[in-house]
Amino acid sequence: MKVVAVVGMAGSGKSEVARFFNAKGYATVRFGEITDNAVRQQGLPLTEENERPVRERIRQENGMAAYAKLSVPKIDDALKARNVVVDGLYSWEEYIYLKDYYKDRFMIVAVWASPEDRYRRLGNRKTRPLTLQQAVSRDRAEIENLNKGGPICMADFTMLNNGSIGDLKKQVERIVARLR
Repeated sequence: MKVVAVVGMAGSGKSEVARFFNAKGYATVRFGEITDNAVRQQGLPLTEENERPVRERIRQENGMAAYAKLSVPKIDDALKARNVVVDGLYSWEEYIYLKDYYKDRFMIVAVWASPEDRYRRLGNRKTRPLTLQQAVSRDRAEIENLNKGGPICMADFTMLNNGSIGDLKKQVERIVARLR
């Protein structure tokens, strides 16, 4: 069984790619659920302004590999039955933690899209849309504070997502075929 983590900047199409992997039989573990649950426990709406401090606090309390450490039990449980796709790996430390834990069973799929396309998508999305200023701020925070560049650079596969959803799906199908 394999663990495939999908990485990329906000708006790159990570969640779409994870959904395509899920449609191909992979169980999905979404790191963002940890943040969502913590925000909801505080009785707050899911917004960038509420989520960012929660993400930062979770990492301050549990280290930069926090989301990986907190998700391993869920990943391990899902691996008993099928391959797993992880949606939302962010930091270099999460990458190292999961690579050390799962060894050769762990792979990275990076999804890249131009900032222009990503910012447009983020502004148009139905759930938690971001203004241009919020999107740029999030990019900077993820690169500067979360060490997000490392996992993207270490990808086993890189997908370009400036085309259609059909093009993206075809790329996932090619990767799934190679992982068999």
